[in-house]
Amino acid sequence: MTSQQPLFDRGEFVSSEAPAEDDLPAGQPRLRYAVRDQVLMHCASLDALIPAEHVARSIWAYVSRLDLSPLLGEIKAVEGHEGRAMTDPRILLALWLYATVEGIGSARELARRCETDVAYQWIAGGVTLNYHTLADFRALQGPLLDRLLTESVASLMAADVVELKRVAQDGMRVRASAGGKTFRRRAKLEECLARAREQVERLKAERDDDPGAEQRRLRAARERAAEERESRVVQALEALEQIEAKKSAAKRESARASTTGA
Repeated sequence: MTSQQPLFDRGEFVSSEAPAEDDLPAGQPRLRYAVRDQVLMHCASLDALIPAEHVARSIWAYVSRLDLSPLLGEIKAVEGHEGRAMTDPRILLALWLYATVEGIGSARELARRCETDVAYQWIAGGVTLNYHTLADFRALQGPLLDRLLTESVASLMAADVVELKRVAQDGMRVRASAGGKTFRRRAKLEECLARAREQVERLKAERDDDPGAEQRRLRAARERAAEERESRVVQALEALEQIEAKKSAAKRESARASTTGA
């Protein structure tokens, strides 16, 4: 570093004295703009990606305590013998359980979420998964998985751990029609079981023959959300104009009172 080179970039500091209006340079201000489509690298553990109270943690804790011996008993690769290690069925069950709660029934969409959604990534815990692994598990376990998903969703709903979501045609996820208070007033577990069974059966009917269907619904939901957001922003700006108008009117009234009262 030469003696003429400053230690710090003076451009990072703002003078405590505001320049006179005549001293301001002409031209457009030089700004740093947001670039939200750039790729960033973050050093963080998977466990730090979701908050402590995230529902994915509750789902994993629940699945970890289930008796999954029927699923584990089908695995032929065992310690001390040849064979490729299989994916922990607790991971696969937890992923499908979380997807069921979220209103996702497509193995392709679930595989995509495992690549883009931190909650699904947290459940997977660094285990690489693809569409075939998820779809095969869903198909091969058939009735057993249907029962596990139905009973698990119902139990978690009854304990107010999860809130069942349903997907409309435009992709918007909405809360199931029966709320928590309704469950408490009626036969809670039976109602939860009925809702869970309906959700599992409906999502099971979602085939992957049209892999773009889920994306189209999500795109429609994003477009609708953008329109609603734009509308709210316009309303907020109109409200701001009203506030400014009231402030200006109040200042004029104050000035008039001061002038006439002098």
